Amino acid sequence: MPFMSGKRAFLELLRQEGVEYIFGNPGTTELPLMDGLVTEPGLAYVLGLQEAGVVAMADGYAEASGKLAVVNVHVAPGLGNALGMLYDAQKAGAPLLVTAGQHDQSFNFTEPILWADLPPIARPFVKWSAEVRRLQDLPRAVHRAAKTALAPPTGPVFLSLPADVLNAEGDVDLGAPTRVAPRLRGDRAAVEAAAALLAAAERPLIMAGDAVAQGDAHAELVRVAELLGAPVYAEGIANTASFPASHPLFRGTFVRQAPVVRQLLAQTDVLFSVGADLL
Repeated sequence: MPFMSGKRAFLELLRQEGVEYIFGNPGTTELPLMDGLVTEPGLAYVLGLQEAGVVAMADGYAEASGKLAVVNVHVAPGLGNALGMLYDAQKAGAPLLVTAGQHDQSFNFTEPILWADLPPIARPFVKWSAEVRRLQDLPRAVHRAAKTALAPPTGPVFLSLPADVLNAEGDVDLGAPTRVAPRLRGDRAAVEAAAALLAAAERPLIMAGDAVAQGDAHAELVRVAELLGAPVYAEGIANTASFPASHPLFRGTFVRQAPVVRQLLAQTDVLFSVGADLL
C-alpha cells in the first residue's frame, strides 16, 4: 500500500474514476484540496463565483458527456447555496459527486462557525450521502460514490470531507473502480406481448424520454417508429434530445395541458412510452 496524504489519495481516486473536471467554489476547509491540486496536477478546477452556478456547470457537463463530474463547495453555507441546482441535477439524473469541505473533526463538538451535520442536508437530493471520517475509508467512499452516481438510474451523490482526513497521512489501499452492468435484456414474454399490441395498433403514439438518449438508443427508436408509422413526442419536461427533431415523424414536445393531452390520447389506441416519465 502506498504511503500518501488524504488529499493526494482523493485526487488519485478521482483520476481512477475517470474524472477530468472539478467544478467548485472553495473556502478554508478546501485548502488541503487546493494544495493537492497544485502538487498533483492532472485535474482541471473550474472556479465558479456562486454554488448554484457551480452545480449548474457540472450538471451540464455530466449530462452532455455522460461522465462523472465533481462539485466542490464550502461547508454548510456552500452546500445550502447549491441545493436548488442539486434538485435540478437530481431530476435530470446527472451523475455528480458533490463534495463539501468540513471542519477538522476535533472542532465539531463545539459547533464552530459555518459548521453543520452535512450529510442529512444533502440526503433528500442525492442517491447516497455520507461523511468520510477516517483516511482508510476514503477509497471505499469515493469508489462507492462514483459507482452509485453512474449506476442507472444515474444521479448525484454527496460526500462530506473533513479537513483532518484530507491532511492525514498513512498507508492507503486505493482499491479500484467497479460498475453495475446497465445493459439488461427485458423479459421475453413481456417484450413479445408489447410487440403484439403495437403490431395490432391502428393509431399508435410513441412518447420518447430521457432514457433513450442516456441509453444511446436513438437509432433503435427511429427504426421502431418508422416500422409502426407512429408519431413521436418528447416527454413534457425533457433534459435530452430523445428523438431526431428533423425526422418527419417527430411532433415536438408533449404539451403539459390536460385538454390537449386528453384530445391527443383520445385519438390513440396504444401509447408506447420509451424511457419517459408519464407523471
